[in-house]
Amino acid sequence: MNFKSSATKIAALAAVVAFPLSLAACGDTADSGAAPASSAAAPSSSAAAPSSSAASPSASASDASAPFGSGCAAVPTSGKGSFDGMSQDPVATAASNNPALSTLVTAVKAAGLVDTLNNAENITVFAPTNDAFKKIPAADLKKVLADKKTLTAILTGHVTSPKLAPTDLAGSHTSLAKTDIKVTGSGEDFTVDGTSKVVCGNVQTANATVYIIDTVLLPKS
Repeated sequence: MNFKSSATKIAALAAVVAFPLSLAACGDTADSGAAPASSAAAPSSSAAAPSSSAASPSASASDASAPFGSGCAAVPTSGKGSFDGMSQDPVATAASNNPALSTLVTAVKAAGLVDTLNNAENITVFAPTNDAFKKIPAADLKKVLADKKTLTAILTGHVTSPKLAPTDLAGSHTSLAKTDIKVTGSGEDFTVDGTSKVVCGNVQTANATVYIIDTVLLPKS
């Protein structure tokens, strides 16, 4: 009986000792499990940062390449004459699909410059709108359109090389007619030769950057 009693006491004592040890073990397991969970959250948080920073270049690149100016509202929103459509064709062809530039296209055809402009590489074109040509007295415009030499000199005086981004536009540029095209301004506000405003700028075609202007650049007298 004494033996059994002693065994019973020993078993009871072992149980008492084992109980807090098991609690400690459980506590250690919970603590060790919590640490990885916390550390695992950190990479997730840091992974979000590149996603945010990656969005910035995309947005700025989009802004830098976008046409600007109040006159851009006159450009068709779809089809060949739209910004997307014009970007697929060389400049003379692109202009022919834009109704706001129909008088310019008539002049380019009369001067025989369609192939010259379409085959040129890396050029900038200052393209007068139909309203720009209307500022020229009708009789004078008719006379110029009939004079191929004069017309060619005027039109090539609207073209320079290379392509000019808005950030490079201000300054003096030599035209294909060997005249100076002087541009002042910055941002989205530019004046060409002191008389003509850029009404829709940074329009892309397959071979040119186009700045649509509101006044024809005529030779200095």
